[in-house]
Parts: sequence; C-alpha cells; structure tokens
Amino acid sequence: MNRVTAWLDRVLGRITMYLLVIVVLAVIGVVALALSIAGLIAVEPLALLASAVVLLATSWIANQVLGVLFRTRPLTESGVITALLLLFVLQPAMDAAGLLLLALAAAIAALSKYLLAWRGRHLVNPAAFAALVVGVTGLAFASWWVATPPLLPVVALGALLILWRTRRLGTGLVYIAVAGGVLLARFLLFGSDVPTALAFTFLSSPVVFAAGFMLSEPLTMPPRAWQRILYAVVTGLLTSVPFAFGPVRNSTELALVVGGVLTFLLGQRRAVALELVSRRQLTPTAWEFRFRPAAPVRFAPGQYLELTLPHRRADRGGIRRVFSIASAPDDAEVAVGVRVRDDASSFKRALVALEPGARLRATGVWGDFTLPRNPDARLAFVAAGIGVTPFVSHLRALAAAGRAGDAVLLYAVRSASDLAYRDELAATGCRVAVLSPDDPGELPAGWTWLGAGALDADAVLRAIPDAAARHVYLSGAPRDVARLRRALRTAGARRIRTDVFLGY
Repeated sequence: MNRVTAWLDRVLGRITMYLLVIVVLAVIGVVALALSIAGLIAVEPLALLASAVVLLATSWIANQVLGVLFRTRPLTESGVITALLLLFVLQPAMDAAGLLLLALAAAIAALSKYLLAWRGRHLVNPAAFAALVVGVTGLAFASWWVATPPLLPVVALGALLILWRTRRLGTGLVYIAVAGGVLLARFLLFGSDVPTALAFTFLSSPVVFAAGFMLSEPLTMPPRAWQRILYAVVTGLLTSVPFAFGPVRNSTELALVVGGVLTFLLGQRRAVALELVSRRQLTPTAWEFRFRPAAPVRFAPGQYLELTLPHRRADRGGIRRVFSIASAPDDAEVAVGVRVRDDASSFKRALVALEPGARLRATGVWGDFTLPRNPDARLAFVAAGIGVTPFVSHLRALAAAGRAGDAVLLYAVRSASDLAYRDELAATGCRVAVLSPDDPGELPAGWTWLGAGALDADAVLRAIPDAAARHVYLSGAPRDVARLRRALRTAGARRIRTDVFLGY
C-alpha cells in the first residue's frame, strides 16, 4: 500500500495543482457528454457544449478585463477551473436567455475575486459565490446536475485524486460524513428505506463533488488541521440542515461561501506582500532567499508559504511554488531555502534572477508540520538535502526557548558540499549526525559523521538510538518518507510526523 501511495504522490507531483484540477474536470465533462449523447443523463449534448463554450469564453474575457482594471496579471488556469465548476453546478442552457445568464454567472465569479478580497486574498470560492447570487436572485438554477448516479464513479475518483494531492482527504471525508449523515437521517425520518436513502444521499446529492473540487480549494482552506475539521463540520451542516431566511435557504453553495468567510477569520487574512532583501548560495545546488514582508506574517515553525512569481515562458510547473519557511517566527524577515539544479524549472530560474528590491507575493501560510505543544517532548529530525529547511525554523525556535540542546538531527546529503545551513544549525546547539559519502572535515561541536550509506532505518537508529522515545520528524520526497516511516514503525517509533515535498 505504501508503495502505491508513494507512486501516486510521485505521479501527481509532476504537474501543478491547477493543471490536475483542469484535467480531472475536463475528463468529467467528456464523460458527461458521452453519457448525454447516450441518453443516460438528463442534459442535452448541445446545451452542455454551448454552456461550456460560453462559460469558458466569458470567464477568460472577464478575467482579462478585470486584470487591466485592477492592474494585475490574471491567472488563466484559475478562470478555467471556475468556468468548469459553474458548468457542473448551474443548469446547462441552449437558448440565448439561458446562455446570457450563464455568462453573467461567470462574470460575477470573476468579479468576486477582486471585490470580495482583502489585501490580495479572496474570501470565498468564486464559483460557489456566483451560484449563490444567481440562485438567490432567481436568475439561474444551481441544479448541481453533476450529482447523478452515472457520473458518480468518475466524480468520486477525481475527487479522491484532488484530495490526495492536496493532503486534504481527511477534511473531505469529514464533510461527506457530516453532510451525508444529516441527509441520510432526514431521508430515513421521512420514511425512506435504507437503500433508497443511501442512494439519494451519495448518488444524487453533490456532497462528493463539492468535497473534492470546491471544499478543497487551497485559498479558502484553513491553515491548521483542527481548523479544517471545524470548517468541514460547519460547511457540512450548512449543506444538509434545512433552514430559510427569506430567499436564502440552506444549499451547498451557501455552505461553501460561509465556510470561506470562516477560513478568512481563522487564517492569514491577507496575501503576503514580500520584498526581496537578499539571496545567497548555500551549496552548489541550494539557495536562500530572504524577504521583508509588508506586514507581519503569522506562522509556526515548520509551516510553508506559496510564492507567486509571474514570469515569461512559464513551463508546466506554473508561476506558483510552495516552500518551507526557514526563519523563526520572531525574525523580521522571512527566509526560504530552495534547491536549484541545472535542469531547474522556469520558476526557479526566474527566482534566482531576481535582484534585491524585487517584489512578489505569497498567497498565504499553511501546514501542520509543527512542534508538539508539550514543551518536554523529546525531538528528533531526519532530513535529506534542502529538506532540512523546516528543521532550521524548528531548531531556531527551540534554541530561543533553550530546548535545542536535547534535539537530534540526522542530516543526509549527497556530498559534504551540500550541507546547507551549517552555521545556523551549529548556533542552535542541536546534536547533528551527518550522513554523506565523503568526509565533511572538521565539524562543529556536537556533530558527528556517520560515514557513507543509505538513509534508512539502520542509519536513523545509529544516529538516534532512542528514536522510539522521541517525536520523530521526517521531511523529503514521498517515496523516501513512506519507506522511512514504515521502517521506523517497525523499529518501535510511534510518534512520527511527516512533511512530503510534492512537485518540488
């Protein structure tokens, strides 16, 4: 099972989140068209095609116009995703009036990204907001026609891929359990038999589609695990518990809009404006970039941010990347460490080419790869190469609290020249065991060289004999993390936290 999930991580990590969502939604659209032609779903093929063309065209035009008006560069992929979501949420039309209303919905969705925003961060899911507006005003019908039994297999598979890629499977399942559980109870209370109630709940309601493709949107998702559980519970209840205030009634689109506002209140309430202060080459294959934020950035050691860097001729990796924060929370600057190889992506080449003073933006801060709340917890860290970045932040925070002396770091590198953050780690007082094929030479006090060898459970236990008594943190590629976690559990370690680099 671990090999399968590691393979899945490796495959999904090769494409951006935007591209993955577009591809999955497009596949659902093609399957829906085939089912429509076969007469297996209640949507006319021509209406489906016409609606798709109108929504995509309007979304693109609206985003281009709004980009000019608000002096920003619109993200084409985001507009495509919004248009495809509206295609599955609103009832397709073939007549001119119906198509005009679909175009209006697409325009409202695009406009919401700019008007319903706070300091560069939009508050709600644009497709859900547009569906809510046209539904409440009676202009169009949010039918969620995608929730039909013939489409459920491909929708469920697509939702699973998205939730797995975003590491939000638990959040999606909580939402499905809450919303589905309430809907099931309602059907049973009104006299339905169990098979019929189950069919209506999971085959003919939009909970699976909403969980996979709308609830999971990163920009409207809270940063911490407990917050995401709360978010899933609230949206699940608003989806399924009946209520009405005038024209406003419980609905999936209303639940998602309210959930987005809740997320805004819980997380970083603005996009993070950054100015590049300095850059330095840490190793032959790694760089550090230090930024001055326009306003204080709230984060816990071990969390990450997503940098947005528009640049020409962007490759399929796109203009956004996720990086662990290497600085401590009380630092005036925010630092990230980046691996840059000879075959680097267009994003990383553009990042290295930036000069001090350049401005860019981070969409927010996320992550649960944080230190335990118990101040007496004994800690061990295992990193390979630039995967040490989140541990630099961890250990700086521990050093400030006088707790780094008991921590142990196993640091595996391909060569001694790849030891990034050597001085910073030495300053924390943490014990460090280096695993490298060549002799790193004289090491700081408290450091040891384990020699050459693979980063496996034996190496971990040589460096950290009492790993079973510690909280062990693993950071790296999916396959390596899965392999080490399995081996450490066999060796007796139970408190293991992981940070997986996807599409790095």
